[in-house]
Amino acid sequence: MPDRALAFPGGVTAQADVIFSTVNGFRPLRLDLYRVAGAAPKPLVIYVHGGGWVAGHTRAAGAITDFPSALAGLAREGFVTVSLEYRLAGEAPHPAQLQDLRAAIRYLKANAGKYGIDPTRIALWGGSAGGHLAALAATSCRDASLDAKTGQPAGDTCVQAAAIWYGVFDFAPILARQAQPGAPAAENQLLRCTPANCPPSRVANASPAHYFSRNDPPFLLIHGINDRTVPVEQSRIAEAGLKANGVPVQSIYIPDVDHSFIGKDAATTHTATMTAVNATFDFFHATLGGQK
Repeated sequence: MPDRALAFPGGVTAQADVIFSTVNGFRPLRLDLYRVAGAAPKPLVIYVHGGGWVAGHTRAAGAITDFPSALAGLAREGFVTVSLEYRLAGEAPHPAQLQDLRAAIRYLKANAGKYGIDPTRIALWGGSAGGHLAALAATSCRDASLDAKTGQPAGDTCVQAAAIWYGVFDFAPILARQAQPGAPAAENQLLRCTPANCPPSRVANASPAHYFSRNDPPFLLIHGINDRTVPVEQSRIAEAGLKANGVPVQSIYIPDVDHSFIGKDAATTHTATMTAVNATFDFFHATLGGQK
């Protein structure tokens, strides 16, 4: 079937449901790609959705009412923007989700000419579980042990920037939280373990903080101070660890908002969300370029 193309204001075209990975035994994985046609290759921003590793969608993000329009808006500012699927924790445990994100990076690099992408200028962006996966991909790209043994393409998956909203960086304190009786916490499902039986090596293997090094790309960290789902200490752990390795880090801690930048009322939520969106777009311009 031909690609399904959708038009957005400002000359942006979105190609919906592009299959980028087919792993035997699982559903085909798809992405949406937004761009403005032009001769010069553009930097690429890849968004990874949240949802506790067990839910979520490529066309939704936090309190943003119309996320496809937000992605199209970033495309109007001179980027190719992509939002992708990955296997959820109910389908496969870690590191399947990371492998899917790596497969998408490799697919987009291999098809850079087709989609007008500059493969030397790529950023990852994610929130919550997606923030964890984006951070893990950005910091672990040189660790081939996390790749699937068969059925995955080869190629470099390192990127040039990462913007993380309320992401998980160290699973040790996250796993220590008491799960709801009868309903294992999402992180337990992702790792297929509970605090009582999770080997330290598995906790480290899934934690972006375990891979921090001087080779990491610049990071932007944004977190609500009152976050009760992913504690703000997770971003503070990342800020300290990245700075200790000499990695450029920008951190924004937004007061009076919970997870997904949800505040006490609609106005507080809107202000926090727009603060995060504007800072993130500015970060991509600063690190990747892109012409408005």
